[in-house]
Amino acid sequence: MTGPQHPPCDEGVVRAHPCPEGETSASRKRLALAATVLGSSMAFIDGSVVNVALPAMRTALKADAAQVQWIVNAYLLLLGALVLIGGSAGDRYGRRRIFVIGVSLFAAASLGCALAPDAGWLIAARAVQGVAAAMLVPASLAILGSTFSDQERGAAIGAWAGFGAVTTAVGPVLGGWLVDHVSWRAIFLINLPLAAATVWLALAAVRESRDPEVERLDWRGAVLAAAGLGALTWGLTAAGHRGWTSLPVWTALALGAALLAGFIVSQAREKHPMMPLALYRSRTFSGANLLTLALYFGLTGALFFLPFELIARHGYSAAGAGATLLPFSVIMGGLSGLAGRLADRFGARPMLTAGPILAGIGFGLLGAPWIGSGYWTGVLPGLLVVALGMTVAVAPLTNTVMSAVSASHAGVASGVNNAVARVAGLLAVAVLGLIYFAPGPQGYPWVMGISAVAAIVAGIVGALMIEKKPRAKA
Repeated sequence: MTGPQHPPCDEGVVRAHPCPEGETSASRKRLALAATVLGSSMAFIDGSVVNVALPAMRTALKADAAQVQWIVNAYLLLLGALVLIGGSAGDRYGRRRIFVIGVSLFAAASLGCALAPDAGWLIAARAVQGVAAAMLVPASLAILGSTFSDQERGAAIGAWAGFGAVTTAVGPVLGGWLVDHVSWRAIFLINLPLAAATVWLALAAVRESRDPEVERLDWRGAVLAAAGLGALTWGLTAAGHRGWTSLPVWTALALGAALLAGFIVSQAREKHPMMPLALYRSRTFSGANLLTLALYFGLTGALFFLPFELIARHGYSAAGAGATLLPFSVIMGGLSGLAGRLADRFGARPMLTAGPILAGIGFGLLGAPWIGSGYWTGVLPGLLVVALGMTVAVAPLTNTVMSAVSASHAGVASGVNNAVARVAGLLAVAVLGLIYFAPGPQGYPWVMGISAVAAIVAGIVGALMIEKKPRAKA
């Protein structure tokens, strides 16, 4: 993701991991919780902070529009394609081990980003960050699940989500301040002490855990997914400067489609696939993932290009652009509990219909001509509507995904939905970047308009495909 919002189903991933036998002291549990908060927040905040630093990076590194998109997409591509196999690697080889390796690699890649002499170097380092995040993010969630018992998980998840909301809100503002007063390189250097503290906490407090049922990893599926998404993203991005008549562009798009088709075939034949196709026998599960794809396409498109627009065309500082997103984080964090209770009362379908449509209206408001009239009248109203819509939609999404499949598949179902949200962000930056960076001043309103349509389509999917009471079918 590239905005102040965690992907859906993080809680589902936590709850799907059993807590092994044996007592862990309360103090070690608190330290383990701190490690998971720092680890997951470090990866997530880095994704959102980069948004407000992109204009400064573009100027300092003399990057073109395609390179600006790849600074973000190199990270999203590897994270989205590998996050499922990263979770399986933790189950197979040890969650603490994979978590520590991921955090250490993330720190090394962050140093590489800070020292980047040109855009190509930065893009490569961001790709390594994506690989590292694909290891540490699912491992941090699995550690949380394997540390706390069923009775303790509610409080642990609440604390994890609460700290995550605070760091999510503060991250873009702090990052923007560093860009304005120090350097864009500083946003990567702050990861180094955070990573050191995370590794120390993990080694001191987290006990190793594995899943003995995971015998092998689906490397073929991971390679096909990463290569297919990479070729597709390159083709879409390259079309912006090569044009749609370019043979390499169409070759890349065709290759990407073929590789992704191969990925689907491999999942049907693989004994232990990273994305079991049997899950999609459930209409509700399929609908929830289509909804997630459309909704998070719109959300990422809107929240990725909004700070860029405010800085590049309306004179906002990087810190000011980061601060505009604070109300989003506050509303999401403050009203998520109420939204969850409403979902319990009224069911998932009405909320997964109304929430995305409300968010779509907000995206439309953010693309209106008065965006330049000032923050209070031009930005805040639309942002508040988006935040309310996303709060209404996200609250029931985890339970919908998990209840649509059998209990034995709840963990992988949550992971698949989580990965779908990340891939949606990848596609949004690639596709909408073609429009935003095209010659002329009308790119931004079109970006917001397409984001609005995507969110409204998500609401229609919610109305048509989400059952009132999902039944486990896979």
